[in-house]
Amino acid sequence: MTTTYDVVVIGAGPGGYVCAIRCAQLGLKTACIELEKALGGTCLRVGCIPSKALLESSEHYLAARRHLKDHGVMVGDVQLDLAKTMGRKDKIVRQLTGGIGFLFKKNKVTRLHGRGTLTGITDGLHGVAVSEGDDAATTVRAKNVIIATGSKVRELPGVAMDWDRIGGSTEALSYPEVPGHLCVIGAGVIGLELGSVWARLGAKVTVLEYADLPLPGTDTEIRKLAAKIFKRQGMKLRYGVKVTGARIEGDKCIVESEGGEPLQCDRVLVAVGRVPNTEGLGLENVGLAANKWGQVEIDDHFETGVPGLYAIGDCVRGAMLAHKAEEEGVAIAERIATGWGHVDYDTIPNVVYTDPEVATVGKTAEQCEADGIEVRVGKFPFSANGRAKALGSTEGFVKVVARADTDRVVGVHMIGPRVSELIVEAATAMAFGASSEDMARVCHAHPTLHEVTKEAALAVDGRAIHS
Repeated sequence: MTTTYDVVVIGAGPGGYVCAIRCAQLGLKTACIELEKALGGTCLRVGCIPSKALLESSEHYLAARRHLKDHGVMVGDVQLDLAKTMGRKDKIVRQLTGGIGFLFKKNKVTRLHGRGTLTGITDGLHGVAVSEGDDAATTVRAKNVIIATGSKVRELPGVAMDWDRIGGSTEALSYPEVPGHLCVIGAGVIGLELGSVWARLGAKVTVLEYADLPLPGTDTEIRKLAAKIFKRQGMKLRYGVKVTGARIEGDKCIVESEGGEPLQCDRVLVAVGRVPNTEGLGLENVGLAANKWGQVEIDDHFETGVPGLYAIGDCVRGAMLAHKAEEEGVAIAERIATGWGHVDYDTIPNVVYTDPEVATVGKTAEQCEADGIEVRVGKFPFSANGRAKALGSTEGFVKVVARADTDRVVGVHMIGPRVSELIVEAATAMAFGASSEDMARVCHAHPTLHEVTKEAALAVDGRAIHS
């Protein structure tokens, strides 16, 4: 007997597992197929969560070595127990991935272990083969199938990945020792976060970036300040570098670049982005093919060219962000069940968990200018904020970008302490069409870092109080 479901989700990452749970909550008989034994996808297993655990541990280590004395806390000889650091990270991952299994049981989502492959449509039902190793595949059928297979590390031509000494983010989350010299290719989010981890733990870190500044696509003023801060923290950033190759020679890695001298190091982290994980899905069995970027093409309602077949998350267009995938997962679940589902792509925040953190939502002033939108900008520094001074973290600012004609906020950009937590205020304000005046009129608790956002909103009209 072939089991039939209302919905089958292929992939149990943030988009897939959230989608499956929401489908089940809405009364749909739902199954979720996942190849890995642990649920949660790249984000929970080898991405967002373990990297944040290491960032937190490395911050504590650096604070104990250099900064606690500023608070009058004197410590002795600080030692790093890397195995314990890694053990803490792994425990957090196990707890969270295990938690998804509990949520599946609670919401009556059937978990199917194996690789999901589309087999075709029979009598209006999609067939999906589930195969595990060399065992014969079993087939399930569903009225609706949602592809949520995520993404994988983008490789660079000429870079000989051995997935150990020359590897991607997965390997950089589990180095058995602190590298003497780590070369990071790419000064984007992943490269800077993991580069920060190992620099704090004692590695010499060199970051090679093709662009002229770190964090391409981010507000230019933030990029310039971030470059200065990372340099001061000890990371060596080289810009305008086109890497042409990397290989292992004996006990060293050699990184080559166009027009530059070869760089010797102990490990190489390739962090030049990710590509959709769409190979082996059986798209050809339903008359589809991935586009030139490897994405599954969808319409504005997440549907492919095949009725009842949808795709979300990293394997479709848009930013590769876990929370974007989650929102799409909820939206398509609600669309299938109710006929309506929506994601506001203009208010999806993006965060870089370095020190200081970077958080943005919406358009930059430069993007508005390119689009012909006249704006007014308000900016306020953390150096004038009481809570930031108490924390001992005063670098950075908040910038509010509002339309000149209506004062509607179209973007907010931050670099500073804990801005990953501050950005939600801006995203919420923008989601409800707030003006900078609206943001400025909200009473913010004192003393908090949130007051910097209020002052930046006031500054749009030239009336910040504390500057």
